[in-house]
Amino acid sequence: MGGDEFCVVCGATGRALVDGVCAECAASRTPLVQIRQRVDIVICPTCGARRVGQVWQRSGASPLLTAEDLAPFLVIHPEVGVRKVDWEETSVTPMVREYTAHAIAVFRHVERVVDLPFSVRIEHRTCPECSRRSGGYFTAILQLRGPADARPVEKPPALRARLDAEWDRLWKEARPDWQRALQWREELPEGWDCYFSDTLAARAVARMAKQRFGASLKESASLFGRKDGRDVYRVTFCLRFPRPAGRPTVKATDVEP
Repeated sequence: MGGDEFCVVCGATGRALVDGVCAECAASRTPLVQIRQRVDIVICPTCGARRVGQVWQRSGASPLLTAEDLAPFLVIHPEVGVRKVDWEETSVTPMVREYTAHAIAVFRHVERVVDLPFSVRIEHRTCPECSRRSGGYFTAILQLRGPADARPVEKPPALRARLDAEWDRLWKEARPDWQRALQWREELPEGWDCYFSDTLAARAVARMAKQRFGASLKESASLFGRKDGRDVYRVTFCLRFPRPAGRPTVKATDVEP
């Protein structure tokens, strides 16, 4: 770089220039970090899931917005590196939340703090899983029962407690998508009924219980109705758990849905 080269904006010399402009002036004239013009986030008010495109994600998340919600709306200049972003909530209404993003951006070795005030419009919409649950929707029942010929016969409270403990051990190893398919459980004198919105998930859990606990499994189906010209069935999986004994260890990854 020759000694007579200078920034055409500020006139400074002795600085690295790109197209005749120093980094400091280029940074002041370039939108380093921006926020998309419209920030809309759809949240299920029941389970906290977020709708991303046509897919619902993060069931069980907090209704509070986090960096995971807001970061995708940042638009970063291709020459900029962002070291850190602090999100400050400045105002809240039921439908709109005001934020300021404080981003530490590095552009051509020059670090700057960029403040970006913006609004987030919140839309509360019930996700399909919660909608089906509230409507009592299910496609399969997983019945937890004791052995058919147990001697002596267990009293109902003791049987339910034992089956509940077996279920807890099983459920800890179930895949997340299987767990999401469970809609609700009902306590009965003879055990428990578990209602699922996904028959494949219920079948996978039933097979895992059979392998893990040596339970017997019986599957049956009943006609529920018709949809799009096809018969719709509800499937019942009856699991009968033996009394505690030595059992092989089977993981969820070993069971095909």
